[in-house]
Amino acid sequence: MIIVKDVAKAYGDVQAVKSVSFHADDAKITTLLGANGSGKTTTLRAISGLLHMDAGSVTVDGMIVADDPVKAQASLGVFPDSFGLYTRLTTREHLAYFGEFHGLSGTKLDAAITEVDKMLNLSEILDRRTEGFSQGQRMKVALARAILHRPSNIVLDEPTRGLDVMNIRLLRTILFDLRKEGRCVLLSSHVMAEVSALSDHVVMMAEGVVCAEGSPAELIARAGEVNLEEAFVKLTGQEDNGERKVA
Repeated sequence: MIIVKDVAKAYGDVQAVKSVSFHADDAKITTLLGANGSGKTTTLRAISGLLHMDAGSVTVDGMIVADDPVKAQASLGVFPDSFGLYTRLTTREHLAYFGEFHGLSGTKLDAAITEVDKMLNLSEILDRRTEGFSQGQRMKVALARAILHRPSNIVLDEPTRGLDVMNIRLLRTILFDLRKEGRCVLLSSHVMAEVSALSDHVVMMAEGVVCAEGSPAELIARAGEVNLEEAFVKLTGQEDNGERKVA
């Protein structure tokens, strides 16, 4: 479980996140939904312990991230906004390298690689260098790297970006399987169809704050609209008049 309380972060004069609070529960898929620049990525980086917050706190499975980022990160699997693959390494070498960061070695590491190989069907690329990989293949390596150590919480930043239909379907199936296993899945997106299809709980963000949250159906009903896109426009105050309302 991930609990975010009053998190704020500025980059110079730009207040990327003003005061964000929400929680992502185990055995659920929670989505941060917002336009580019709404603060989603900054919030996920704070959760992952990758940046120092100006205010607020993040708790992962009862651990305060700022107090012991390394320990908290052991319970997190992070799928970043940039895959960050080393092109000279094979997929297997990537997994071994990151697995060792999480204390895996020997037969435990081999077993973990075998498990993600089966889950993601990596056999054709397992011993190939990642240079020249398609976007879908790169996604598989990045996701395998994130879940290799079987973390209880999975954090994904815009995971469907650049993927074709079949790879989006594969990713969706994997996320549903992780939820079924009782994992906490937290992702960001601005693609309404994907958010509607994936999410148990949606946290709508705009201009660095949370505007509304609930299930897709609850948010649509609250806004009195016919779909999530129209509900998002109303609840985040993104109407043409430029006024912003907090729900």
